[in-house]
Amino acid sequence: MRAVRTIDGEFGVVRVDLSDDNADGVVVDVVAAGICGSDLHMRTLGIQVTFGHEFSGRLGDGTAVAVQPLVHCGACDRCEAGQSHICRESGGTMYGIARDGGMADQVRVDPSCLVSLPDGLSVADACLVEPLAVAQHACNGVDVEAGQRVLVIGGGMIGLASVAVALAAGADVDLSARHRNQVEAGERLGAGTAASGEYDVVMEAAGTTSAVAMAIDSVRPGGVVSIPALHWEGLAIPNGLQLTMKEVRLQYAFTYGHHHGEREVDQAAALLAVTPELADAVVTHRFGLDDAPEAFRVAADRAGGAIKVVLEP
Repeated sequence: MRAVRTIDGEFGVVRVDLSDDNADGVVVDVVAAGICGSDLHMRTLGIQVTFGHEFSGRLGDGTAVAVQPLVHCGACDRCEAGQSHICRESGGTMYGIARDGGMADQVRVDPSCLVSLPDGLSVADACLVEPLAVAQHACNGVDVEAGQRVLVIGGGMIGLASVAVALAAGADVDLSARHRNQVEAGERLGAGTAASGEYDVVMEAAGTTSAVAMAIDSVRPGGVVSIPALHWEGLAIPNGLQLTMKEVRLQYAFTYGHHHGEREVDQAAALLAVTPELADAVVTHRFGLDDAPEAFRVAADRAGGAIKVVLEP
């Protein structure tokens, strides 16, 4: 089968056998796999597995599913405490990073990772369930609710997903984005795009020091800054005194787990099913699997209009 990998320093589509690392797993015929910003970063690291942790497809009987790419152990102290998102074992179990992922014709996954799709959710759009679950977890972690003012900084996939989740919670949401197409996507979702005043919650989804500084400037005293973004190069806070004097809480958010007894990936699938405008707003390009190198090039060109680029085997 075809798979997107880096082999001997060369990135591209190669022919491989279906992984038997999880021989008891379920085979998913991949329909769609999204390119994440972390994929762009990890392409430079020479990882030795098939890329892709945002994917959806069909089982052998035709059932459409999305996939939660993390396998939570269920036995460590964090899982037993209901914090499976910080499972001590999950770092070594993520499909697309530690195990062969979904940028392939087929992938074998643990049955616990399957996500049933609600009526009305296209399997071709269900690759968005994973990044939407990241935003769902970030908003759940800071209790975004109706009546709050929320500012989202960053107009990539996680930022726009955060807009969708916060709006669904009933918050008044503004988006601060760098590129015009991102601003337009936020407007399509219903966000304001002229940040002003103070906010109860600020979502930092850009992954830059300047975005964190803006978040601290924008949040009200006693407010919270949620950070679902990844800071690959570390983080310096130039306005740390303001952070202290306003008693701002910084709340990092990592992947997804359970909220009120429900998997956040299932919450994300339900939200995506009733928010079709999200896929329309964020999926800017679709490529066949053989065109993966060009798809990665396009995905890296945010100024050129890319938000979410999807591979379709």
